Amino acid sequence: MTRIWAVLVLLAAVAFAASPLLTPGFNGFDPQAFPVPQVDPPVQPAGYAFSIWGLIYLWLIAGAGFGLFARSDSEDWAPARPPLVLSLAVGAFWLPVANLSPIAATVMIWVMTAAALRALFLTGDMDRWWQLSPVAVYAGWLTAAASVSVGLLLAGYGLLEATPAALVGLGLALVLALVVQYRLHRAPLYGITVIWALVAVIVANLSPLNIAVAGLAVLGILGILALRGTDTE
Repeated sequence: MTRIWAVLVLLAAVAFAASPLLTPGFNGFDPQAFPVPQVDPPVQPAGYAFSIWGLIYLWLIAGAGFGLFARSDSEDWAPARPPLVLSLAVGAFWLPVANLSPIAATVMIWVMTAAALRALFLTGDMDRWWQLSPVAVYAGWLTAAASVSVGLLLAGYGLLEATPAALVGLGLALVLALVVQYRLHRAPLYGITVIWALVAVIVANLSPLNIAVAGLAVLGILGILALRGTDTE
């Protein structure tokens, strides 16, 4: 059965990586997809940050391939595979949904995030750069992206103004990221990936300066970096 799951991880990773080839490029929800159009929302990272998807796709496929051909029967790799398959399988359908319905896409990305975090916590100690690291980067970016989706929905449906909505979204990301990084000290790339997103949020809020959003992002970065000085495992 472990070999079957290894095959499924690779197939799901390839399908996930192939989905952008079948769907128009995505750098955030269409501003007009919301009752209150979200043009340059403060919660959304600068566009360059989305380039991390290239790294994520390639590393997930490489890790899955290594897992299949070199560790298909490894008990160390086995526990993380089912939740990772779930996350990637949902992710393979996420882009077309995101271009149609921000609400449905937000539900899906939280399913992806929960499953990816479950996989991250279940990863073993063998082959860190093949097994743990790609999942850590994937889960870190999903943590940021899922929280950004919440902020966009709050502002896009008029529940909060843009800045308060951004603060809620960022606050959610920071609480989740700090808890995960504290509990999972052996996966520093998770926190580094969240920092990548936070830096891009700061960049997006420099002109004009949104000091509340940029300031919270700075505090989040400092908080994640401070955890690197603790010993939790």
